[in-house]
Amino acid sequence: MPMNRTLHPVTEAPLRFWHRNAMVERHHVPPDRTLLDLLRENLRLTATKEGCAAGDCGACTVVVAEAVDGRLQYRAVNSCIKPAQSIDGLALWTAADLARPDGTLHPVQRAMVACHGSQCGFCTPGFVMSLFALYQRTVAQGQAVDSHSAHEALSGNLCRCTGYRPIVQAACSLQADAAQAVDETPIVAALRQLAVTPQTDGDYLRPSTLPALLQARAKHPTAQLIAGATDAGLWITQGLRRMPQIIDLTRVAELRRVEHYPQHIAIGAAVNLQDAFEALAADRPVIAPFGERFAGWPVRQSGTLGGNVANGSPIGDSMPLLIALGAQVVLMAWRKGRAVHRHVPLDRFYTGYRQSLLAPDELLAWVVAPRPAPGEWLGVYKVSKRQEDDISAVCLAVQLHVEGGRITAARIGAGGVAATPARAVKTETALIGQPWNEATLAAAQQAIAQEFSPLSDLRASADYRRQILGQLLRRAWLESTGHNTVRLETLA
Repeated sequence: MPMNRTLHPVTEAPLRFWHRNAMVERHHVPPDRTLLDLLRENLRLTATKEGCAAGDCGACTVVVAEAVDGRLQYRAVNSCIKPAQSIDGLALWTAADLARPDGTLHPVQRAMVACHGSQCGFCTPGFVMSLFALYQRTVAQGQAVDSHSAHEALSGNLCRCTGYRPIVQAACSLQADAAQAVDETPIVAALRQLAVTPQTDGDYLRPSTLPALLQARAKHPTAQLIAGATDAGLWITQGLRRMPQIIDLTRVAELRRVEHYPQHIAIGAAVNLQDAFEALAADRPVIAPFGERFAGWPVRQSGTLGGNVANGSPIGDSMPLLIALGAQVVLMAWRKGRAVHRHVPLDRFYTGYRQSLLAPDELLAWVVAPRPAPGEWLGVYKVSKRQEDDISAVCLAVQLHVEGGRITAARIGAGGVAATPARAVKTETALIGQPWNEATLAAAQQAIAQEFSPLSDLRASADYRRQILGQLLRRAWLESTGHNTVRLETLA
């Protein structure tokens, strides 16, 4: 029998979403009920599978869409770690919803059959849903699917037996079928009718404005803040933690924007990781391949940069990059009847393992990243056991300014080597003002080996991490001085 994870009183606010040409309404959905459990146990929609219950394997992938400017925006997401309440007001598709009533398969299903992309079939529903989201973003818009976009779309799906070649082949063979294209007009109209009612009280709060969010936080300082819940979902499924009250940031319009200014960009706390990395990469293209190695596509479509930063994991990949860029966080609260805020440099934000300067009534509202200054050089490196969808053993980001062969400025962010994401201040000191040559590199390598005291764990030993830090500095020296190097992402 499925395990009932609900151990506390449930909310009275109904959950409403569009599915199979109709509005679905469910009452008494607990705030920490996952979407996968709602689908399989409550709605008996068993085409969606549970594999890892951790957002790693993709067997549970579904597609959600929201109406934006009269069109649907589709996202493949992991239903195993996504709170069910978070899809209120959205449209939902599962693997059982793609074929026509007469049994005619959808183009992505036909492609999987034609290319022999399935054996045991357990992971197939998740692959099909990732391909369906890809189809809607590309083929349905008149664009072809190339190998890169196929690999990116499937990066969150694990195949245990078939092998990826036929699945990628299926993705690249997709052809438009007008007869089975999603008719978005009635869905957009239905979603307008389903417009989310702001919920500012109860056990699942979804305020729609920044003042309402700040007031809710002030009123409920112990409630769990979530955006994409790609980490908080693990606390539910793996840690078996209960979350009797949740505040969802994702409906706050002010926090869903990337704001562009002459000297910096401000990324709202509800901007997903994919959009955030694309915004950062617009100014610094070297960030694009690094961003593609952050988890898999479904996690980057759900998780947020603000959530990754606020979470404060010492192996979170975004923080070393942001520290090297000189980023700040904007913390906000509602006090004495008005919104107040403060700016904190990210390298001073963390106070201990998963601890920060955030007060109980505060939330992280924006991540502010400076635009590149003339002469900036940036290198970002991630070392992990797998190229894709893996957690870093070590992450290092190096920003340098070199004039006349001499280093005039340096900022270095490191992850996986301390209790928090950290700035390598002593190593920076060993670099600044020195000629950028082998001797300076050797001094910097010695400094960074002594600057941190990493732990040994399943991902890497302490000695390995110290050695890797030094070798990554050497790679930065080679690349910044014009030497030819090889990167895995450039290999066919």
